[in-house]
Amino acid sequence: MMPPEEESPDGDRDGGLVLLHGPKSGSARKGCDPFAQTQRSKLQHRRARINQQINKEMRMRAGAENLFRATSNHKVKETVALELSYVNSNLQLLKEELEELNSSVDVYQNDSESISVPMIPLGLKETKELDLLVPLKDFISEHYGEEGVLFEKEIKEFMELRQAMRTPSRNEAGLELLMEYYNQLYFLDSRFFPPTKTLGVFFHWYDSLTGVPSHQRALAFEKGSVLFNLGALHTQIGARQDRASLPGLNQAIDAFQKAAGAFNYLKENFSNAPSLDMSAASLTMLVRLMVAQVQECVFEKMTLLRAQNDFLARLQLAQEAARVEDVYCLVHQTMSQPHVKDYVPFSWTTMVHVKSEHFKALSHYFAAIALCDCPAPSDAELLEQEKAFLQFHVTMPEGPSLRVLLQDPEERRKLGKAHLKKAIMKHEEAMRIHGLCKILRKMDILQEVLSFAHKRSLSKYSEIDHEEDFFETGEAPDIHPKTHQKPEIKSPNFSQVKVTDLFHRLGPLSVFSAKNKWYPARRVHLMRGENGFGFTLRGDSPVLIAGVIPGGCAAEAGLKEGDYIISVNGKDCKWSKHAEVVQLLKSTGKEGVDIGVITLQGSECPKAVDRKAAVMSSGSGMPKSNKENSRKSLMNSKSASTLLVWGKKNKRSKKSTYSGVPFTAVGDNEAMY
Repeated sequence: MMPPEEESPDGDRDGGLVLLHGPKSGSARKGCDPFAQTQRSKLQHRRARINQQINKEMRMRAGAENLFRATSNHKVKETVALELSYVNSNLQLLKEELEELNSSVDVYQNDSESISVPMIPLGLKETKELDLLVPLKDFISEHYGEEGVLFEKEIKEFMELRQAMRTPSRNEAGLELLMEYYNQLYFLDSRFFPPTKTLGVFFHWYDSLTGVPSHQRALAFEKGSVLFNLGALHTQIGARQDRASLPGLNQAIDAFQKAAGAFNYLKENFSNAPSLDMSAASLTMLVRLMVAQVQECVFEKMTLLRAQNDFLARLQLAQEAARVEDVYCLVHQTMSQPHVKDYVPFSWTTMVHVKSEHFKALSHYFAAIALCDCPAPSDAELLEQEKAFLQFHVTMPEGPSLRVLLQDPEERRKLGKAHLKKAIMKHEEAMRIHGLCKILRKMDILQEVLSFAHKRSLSKYSEIDHEEDFFETGEAPDIHPKTHQKPEIKSPNFSQVKVTDLFHRLGPLSVFSAKNKWYPARRVHLMRGENGFGFTLRGDSPVLIAGVIPGGCAAEAGLKEGDYIISVNGKDCKWSKHAEVVQLLKSTGKEGVDIGVITLQGSECPKAVDRKAAVMSSGSGMPKSNKENSRKSLMNSKSASTLLVWGKKNKRSKKSTYSGVPFTAVGDNEAMY
C-alpha cells in the first residue's frame, strides 16, 4: 500500500520538488524529488538500477560474442564460452528481478481499507540524462546565424523541463508535466531537426518491462517514449483510486480509458519501434488490458448503483460480470501469443487468467441469487422478466417453458442450483490458477477476494441444497455478456496544456525553422525618395517585401521581392505586425533607415514575368496569402500528431514560402511605401 506521506492531494511531496517555471506564464511544473523515499520511488529506483545492470551485461555479452566469432584459438573459445554462460545467467537473474518489480502491483493500489481486486499498472520507462547545450548552440550559430551563447537560458530551461519530466508526480500535475514536455518537442522538432540531417544527439530509453536499452537519433523515439509514460502514469492513477466509492470508480474509469487512448495512439502513429514495449503487439495487448480494467470498474460501479434485491438488477449484474470475463479472456489470449508470451510478466498473464475465471464465477453466482432470492413475478412483472430472460442465456436452459420457469419456485431453485454449481467450479479454478504463481500467492488482497467469493457461493449452495433432492443437477448454460457502459478509448488531448515556444526569439516558425534555408542576412540602407521607398509590403511576422519598383530607391539599395524584413534601425522585427513595421519606416528622417533582410533559398522572384500573367494577376487581385507566412505558430493537437512517425519523412507542404508576384499585382492586403 502507498504510505500516506507520499503525496498530498495537490501533488506536492514532503521529500521536495524539482521546480520548473514556464516561460512568461509564470507557471511552475513539478517533478517528484528523485531522492524521496516513498514506496513507488524506491520501486522506480530499483528498476533504474536493474536497467543499468542489464545494459552493462548486454554490452559484455556483445563483446564476448564478437570475440568468440573472431578467435580461432580453442582455449580462448572455451574461456569466452564460460564467460558467456556466466553473463547469460546474470541476465536471467536480472530479468527475473525486474519481472518481480513489474509484478508489484500492490504498491500502486490505494490505501483504502475496502477490499477490491488489484488492477495492473505499468512502471515508467527510464531514460538517461541528455545534454543538449552544445548541439543546440552549434545549430543556432550554423543554421540561424545567431550567437548560440545568447540562447543558453532557453536551452537550459528545456533541459530542466526534461529532467523534471523523468519523475512526474502521480496526479494531474504529473500528467500536465509530461504533456508540456511533449508539446515542447513539437517546437524542438521544427526548430532543430531538419528533414535532411540529424542533430547528432542520441535519445536513450529503457524498455518498461525488460529494461533492455534502446537509442535513436530520431526525435520520434523521444516523443513515443514520453507518450508511453503518459499512458503508464494514467494506469498508476487509475490503480490508486478508491473503487469503493462512486467518485473513485469514475476517476479510475477515466484514467484507464485515457491510458488505452495513449497506447492506441502510439500503435496507430508509430511503426518499427526500437523497443518491445512500443511494438504493435505489446501496445495491442496494453490497450485490451486497459479496456478490460475499465469494464471491471463498470461492473463495480453497477454493484454500487443497482438495488441488490431486484431480479432484473441481478440479471444485469450477471451479464456485466460475463462481459468482464469476456474481455479478460481476450486479454489472456493476446498475452499468450508468441510475440507477447515471453515478454509479459508471468504474474500479469496469471492475474488476467484468474480474473477471467473469477468473473465467470460471479456471473453464475448473480444468476443464481436472481433466481433463488427474488420472489416469483406478479402478472404485471412477468412480461418484462420474460423479455429480459430471453436475452440472458447464450442457449435456453432445458426444462419447462420460460413462463413456468419464472413462476415456479422449485424450477427456479433447480436452475439456480445449476448456476451455483458452475460458479463454485469456476471459483475453485480461479484459486487453483492463482496458486500456481509464486508472486500472486504473496498478494493478500487478491487471495482474500477469491476466498470470500468462493465461500459466499458455497454458503448459498448449502442453503438451497435439499436432502430430498434426487434430481441430477444439470449444466447451467453460459450467460450472454452485456454492458450498459461501453468503454471509450480516449486519445490524448494535446491542446489541453498550452505552451509557449521556448525558442520564440529565433522568430516565427513559418520562416525560421529547421526545414528552411536562407542566404546570409543583409543590411540595406534606404533613403526616402520623392515617391517613397519604392516597395510594397505584405503580411505579418515577419513582413514580406512583395514588390520593388524598378529603378526606385529600394531597387538601387539592393532590396528584392521575396525579402523578409527582420530588423529596422537595429530593432528586431521578426515578430512585428505590418502596421508596426510601417510606423518604424515612416518615422525615419532625412538620414534614412537601416533595414535587415533575409531571402529564403528557392524563393527568388523570376526575372521575367509574362505580360499576360501580369494583367491577369492585376485583374484578379493577389493570390491567396502564403499559408506559411500568415499562419501562427500555435500548438494544437493536429500539429502535434503529424510528427509521430519513426522513420517516415514529415509530409509537409513543399510550396515555397513566397510566390513571385509581379509588382503590378498589388492586392488588398498590400500597400506601397
